[in-house]
Amino acid sequence: MSGVGEILKAAGDFGRFQKCLVLLSVIPCLSVAFHQFCQLFMAVEVPHHCDTSWIRAVGPNLTEEEQLNLTVPRGADGQFQPCSMFSPVDWELDAILAYGLNDTQKCSSGWVYPSEQPPSLLTEFDLVCDRKDLNDIAQAIYMAGLLLGSLIFGPLSDRIGRRPVILISIFLQGLFGLGIAFVPHFYVYMAFRCVVGASVSGITMTILALATEWIGVSSRPKAVLTSHCCFAIGQMILAGLSYGIRNWRLLEIAGSVPIFAFFFCIGVLPESARWLVTKGRMEEAKKLLQKAAATNKRSLPAELLEQLKPEKEVKSGSFLDIFRKQHMRNVTLIMLFAWFVNSFVYYGLSLNVTNFGLDIYLTQLAFGAVEIPARVGCIFTLQRFGRRKTQAVLLVLSGLVCLIITSIPEDQPVATTVLATIGKFAASASFSTSYVYAAELFPTVVRQTGLGLCSMSARVAGILAPLVRLLGQYHRAIPMAIFGSGPMLGGLLCVLLPETCGTDLADGTGDGRPPAQVCENATSSSQNGPVKGKGGGQDNESTKTTYF
Repeated sequence: MSGVGEILKAAGDFGRFQKCLVLLSVIPCLSVAFHQFCQLFMAVEVPHHCDTSWIRAVGPNLTEEEQLNLTVPRGADGQFQPCSMFSPVDWELDAILAYGLNDTQKCSSGWVYPSEQPPSLLTEFDLVCDRKDLNDIAQAIYMAGLLLGSLIFGPLSDRIGRRPVILISIFLQGLFGLGIAFVPHFYVYMAFRCVVGASVSGITMTILALATEWIGVSSRPKAVLTSHCCFAIGQMILAGLSYGIRNWRLLEIAGSVPIFAFFFCIGVLPESARWLVTKGRMEEAKKLLQKAAATNKRSLPAELLEQLKPEKEVKSGSFLDIFRKQHMRNVTLIMLFAWFVNSFVYYGLSLNVTNFGLDIYLTQLAFGAVEIPARVGCIFTLQRFGRRKTQAVLLVLSGLVCLIITSIPEDQPVATTVLATIGKFAASASFSTSYVYAAELFPTVVRQTGLGLCSMSARVAGILAPLVRLLGQYHRAIPMAIFGSGPMLGGLLCVLLPETCGTDLADGTGDGRPPAQVCENATSSSQNGPVKGKGGGQDNESTKTTYF
């Protein structure tokens, strides 16, 4: 062991220094929530019909209603068809009125939207009819950006450090997020969104690792889930922001500019002391630990700092290091699947906010609000029941809710929305558990690489989620049935994972199986007292050791 954990206990593992670090994550988390779901409100469905202004050349005095009656066919419900028009003819108006038009075709001159409708992605780039799928494809490309960020920023953070990756990611998010508001073409929009998605991965993964490596065992879930609550608040702010700002370009500016405020905090953003130790940069690590102790109004004995030693043969971790040892390979494969199905059901519900039948702004507000008790509740359930049970139960619950939704009639939007909100609650809590659990399962030398792999798996699911929604045109129950099946299996597989509640972070991959200590509750701790380690050394934080 490097000894960083023991020094952090002496310096204060959740004092003022760590609380300031958690506070610094607020602005990025709010911004991440905006970019994750803003497109849902930029491409809201509006009434539209084919542009048939060609008839104005022969009938300039026609009213709009007369023009539509002559040039646009009606559907079985009596409404004008949004994607069809009568084929233009070279006739006089009297002939058209006398004989009518019969041949139909797809819209050839664009579409007409309500004149009072503010500019949106849908109206400005014509994301309707044959181009309707571009909306979901654009969302999938953003998710592909999240995947790209996982591949790039995870390993990069293990090599150059947590702090520079956070700053690079925030700069890219602010620059390209603001640039989206000025794009001239939809394909440029998709490219910029891909870069923003990559930066979002860099921010979420690296802030998680930095907070995890600075905060002690008992406060680790509390700190990580606090930042997740900020993400939920960001979703609620998005609902209000999008309700008040209907122009999509102005909405993008309003959501992107605040991230630049983070650069005023550059001077106080620390590097990870654990990461510095694994790199052999001992003096820098000692200075940071002394700074943390001073901020927490504690003092570190010189002899304690002198005991700080790097791991033998410390080197940057890689994907191969994770899969080389059997216990790490087993843990990694299950976590990859758990993250995949968790992301699948989370985005399957979140991106369906426009299809549940109720007002999308109220539904988004409810979806954001329900995440706060879900995240906060995790703080207690993770400590009381441990990581493994919490992860398994929440995954099964989120999948079960999706399967129930498939049996709800389409004319029951309230029941569907209530069930979807419950599913969002379980999926959000499960996602928070996954972040805490994965950060504890992977050792420091490969923590970011491991989290990058897990995030990559989640992003693959995020890419597929909006594409699976397209299957709803064949039967409305197909997407929800797919979203619900995976988490059920993932929850069962999580039972095989080791418990990490109450254990200190591992710095190296080790040679044997990693012990996973079972979390004690307060009663057993008070009755049994502390348990001594070998030779009567330091107190362990658990009463039992299990193995994968």
